[in-house]
Amino acid sequence: MKAYIFPGQGAQFTGMGKDLYDNSPLAKELFEQANSILGFRITDIMFEGTAEQLKETKVTQPAIFLHSVILAKTLGEEFQPQMVAGHSLGEFSALVANGALSFEDGLKLVSQRALAMQKACEITPSTMAAVLGLEDTIVEEICASIDGVVVAANYNCPGQLVISGETSAVEKACEALKAAGAKRALILPVGGAFHSPMMEPARKELADAIEATHFSEPICSVYQNVTATAVSDPNEIKKNLIIQLTAPVKWTQTVQQMIADGASSFTEVGPGKVLIGLVGKINKEIPVFSA
Repeated sequence: MKAYIFPGQGAQFTGMGKDLYDNSPLAKELFEQANSILGFRITDIMFEGTAEQLKETKVTQPAIFLHSVILAKTLGEEFQPQMVAGHSLGEFSALVANGALSFEDGLKLVSQRALAMQKACEITPSTMAAVLGLEDTIVEEICASIDGVVVAANYNCPGQLVISGETSAVEKACEALKAAGAKRALILPVGGAFHSPMMEPARKELADAIEATHFSEPICSVYQNVTATAVSDPNEIKKNLIIQLTAPVKWTQTVQQMIADGASSFTEVGPGKVLIGLVGKINKEIPVFSA
């Protein structure tokens, strides 16, 4: 079975999507539609903006979503997904790709998600940190022992976990993790504590928008971050999308489950090759491709 995977925040780069816009009339039409839905020319920032401009959450998330979804649509008949998954934001791209969400509704939700997360980041100083070279259970135990909010947020691949929470608690956790033998415990240049309880205000705001959006029966299962299992019921998809903002991204478990369920190859659709790199670390045998 062919599995298609869609990247999340951090995969953006200056000039992203320009080749699609220039070479595909369909891509150009969809990018222009996105400009009018968003109310600003996101294409100008994607094609010619600085890395700083692209890093703004309200730009980053729609930009990565657009690159991924439009690339999938330009693949035409070649794009026949039998299972899909996305890392964090990428789950929205996956849901448009498998027909659960329309392009327009997906873009609107991603834009609302970005703005809600931006607002939540401004309430309390918060951050994330990458932890390399420790067992997941040790990271979880150390986070639980720290005063303040700090939790495991992204299970990216064996030996690579991202933690998230209040800045002071994350800093304390990093010191404790290094003392416990972590190869690295490095604060990441992000706007706030994604996939942690710090995102609760954003979760509440996004819940209303998701509930009000129509989700269709998808053409294939989506393996969701929250459960790491195949989901095709639209109501369950909605519920997991809402929980996703404050829950960890179980990427390692997702990839392992997709392979157990019959994935024979993984193709990453979107900017960068971060996810196929992670898949290679989770299972060295499985063929990986970039769209």
